[in-house]
Amino acid sequence: MKVEYFIGIVPPEEYLKRIEQFQSRWINKLSVEPHITLKAQGGLTPDKKWIDKVYRVCEDFKPFKVSIDKPKYFGDNILYLSINSNNLYDLHQKILQEISPSEDLIKQYFELDAFVPHLTLGKEQCCENISIGLSKKEVKDMEQLANIELTPYPDFEVNFIRVYELNNEEQRYERFLDIPLSN
Repeated sequence: MKVEYFIGIVPPEEYLKRIEQFQSRWINKLSVEPHITLKAQGGLTPDKKWIDKVYRVCEDFKPFKVSIDKPKYFGDNILYLSINSNNLYDLHQKILQEISPSEDLIKQYFELDAFVPHLTLGKEQCCENISIGLSKKEVKDMEQLANIELTPYPDFEVNFIRVYELNNEEQRYERFLDIPLSN
């Protein structure tokens, strides 16, 4: 059984529900709630020794503002809402320094210099004429509607981060733990 974790930031409940309803028009079963990825899986080991390190970082990190912004793409197949926040980069870097995953893991998960804060809306994936994600047209439709239905894009204060754990039976990441930021 595979044990996997990652760390994210959850938008405000009202906006979270809007995104879930929006995504549900294209995606039957979401693999995780809408979130801003803060730290990918690399270095978040099954022994959970890294959790104390993340707590230590968060104890010294003040709440901060995040702005959700217009849709953009990774390549031409992953649609996401862009995120603006200098503090988000700082928190990402501090967590990586504490956990210190290998260079290979940092590259594999696009962290540090390659880190792009984002909230994924959907992605196109096709293999030998079998679509396992959305079609290119669906992703384009999603982008156009996001500019209408998900605006105004909110600013919000981040005062905790969420650790997600993979539920192997459901093949879905679920909330494992919320860690507060300093007050």
